[in-house]
Amino acid sequence: MRIRAAVAVPAASAATAVLLLTAPQSQAATDPARPVRCADKSLAVRAKAVAGDPTVVRMSVTNRGTRACVVDRVPTVTFGDLDGAALPTPKGGTGDYRLAAGRTAYADVRTIGDPADPEARRVDTVTVAASAAQWGRSFTAARLGTGRQVLVWEPVTTWWLATAAAADRAVGLS
Repeated sequence: MRIRAAVAVPAASAATAVLLLTAPQSQAATDPARPVRCADKSLAVRAKAVAGDPTVVRMSVTNRGTRACVVDRVPTVTFGDLDGAALPTPKGGTGDYRLAAGRTAYADVRTIGDPADPEARRVDTVTVAASAAQWGRSFTAARLGTGRQVLVWEPVTTWWLATAAAADRAVGLS
């Protein structure tokens, strides 16, 4: 049991103080103005190669919950059994992205700059997670629409953005 110190408060807010002091610590610390981290089960994650450019995969995450929540500002995108994840563009992608109930955010990942690059790796799956602490969802190359495999070399991903068009612009698509 945790000991709570007595606090002197004005009479008008005494009831609020009693509620906060007697509430379980997890409830007392919750700020209703600040959304909580999205639960994996409340998110729908999708991914599909951009038509005409199999080197760019468009991703989306939809908050199926009834309240706003936050995901990482940058999706975590990993490739088959390769080490590491796509790097954010622009850099500095730490932080949160607020996702209102029922809303969708979009991001693009460019898996390779030049498909003819001799350093290219080939993978069968791409995994997309809205936050690094979540498992995310894996997509096969066939489901993505990239053919039998996904070519990967120095992949970059955009931050979560409000529209697919904004994500396309961020990776250089018109």
